[in-house]
Amino acid sequence: MQNRQLVTAPWRQALRQSLTLLALALILSFVVNSFRSNSLPWIETSGSPLKETGLEISLEEAQIFYLTGQAVFLDARSPEDYRAGHIEKALSLPWVHFAERASEALSGLGKETLIIAYCDAGCGLSQELAMALIAQGFTQVRVLANGWSAWVQHGLPVATGP
Repeated sequence: MQNRQLVTAPWRQALRQSLTLLALALILSFVVNSFRSNSLPWIETSGSPLKETGLEISLEEAQIFYLTGQAVFLDARSPEDYRAGHIEKALSLPWVHFAERASEALSGLGKETLIIAYCDAGCGLSQELAMALIAQGFTQVRVLANGWSAWVQHGLPVATGP
């Protein structure tokens, strides 16, 4: 039994020393990074997934298309949210009802029609709606990030009801 402890003791000591060195290296890296004038971020944040798709449209651009009547706005939120308030003249096409309502909501729209999908802050439904529209052959689809909140915040035309 004593021989076994002697054989395993060096491994324990090596492991303990390795962990100690690792902890010291981590502490040193935190300290050095905190004193750098251009310190590195601890957590890398990638860009918005929406921006990476190339579908995002700015509020200013969306407003121009709205005012000139060059785009159709689709509200991807629930029917209740749409009735409570939506971009004036926007059509309701809730993402959760896409399969049942798409053909009715999109009837009369050409595949080249500029469509701007929106929902609200933190909502990814408009992106899902946009991707589904693209899959159906629509070529000019954009997403207004934080659409409803941004629209209201800037005092742009809104409506309530069906």
